[in-house]
Amino acid sequence: MNSSKHRFKRQESWRLKRVSEAWRRPRGVTSRMRKEKAGWPQKVKNGFGSAAATRGLHPSKLIERRLERLSDLEGLDPKHHIIRLSARLGERKRLLLLERVRQLNFHIANPGKEEAQPVGTQQETEKRTPSRPHETSPSKTLEAVSAEETSADSSEKRSPETLEETATEPVEEDEGSEDES
Repeated sequence: MNSSKHRFKRQESWRLKRVSEAWRRPRGVTSRMRKEKAGWPQKVKNGFGSAAATRGLHPSKLIERRLERLSDLEGLDPKHHIIRLSARLGERKRLLLLERVRQLNFHIANPGKEEAQPVGTQQETEKRTPSRPHETSPSKTLEAVSAEETSADSSEKRSPETLEETATEPVEEDEGSEDES
């Protein structure tokens, strides 16, 4: 909008991290900002408003109009108006209106995720990546299981020499436990 527009800060927002910069009226009994002391930021008052010519315009300097039906497009000019699709539209009507709005070369203020691409083209839905390590998709589970089985099979198959080396030796028995007759 207007770069010379005054930015009002909330009292103590520059000092306290928990206090956001969004404007709130100072209400304290001893508040220096409420009392308009020198050296403290100004309060919101009449006269700080935006210029009448740009008041209510979209940041792109176009007049914003909400679109609910096709008849709302009558009398609008793409050079002077920007379209905002109503939030109460269903998907079918929204897609119909989007197609017509694009044919007339209007800018759209809220195209949405799916509508940001040209109407009629649909990308394949990407595989859902698990948000937690223990969540997996069924196809991934089958692939993981088959990969684990093949790695387990290859580690179990050993040469005969290796098997002989790893064989357990016979346990020596205590001399006192055997009966000698």
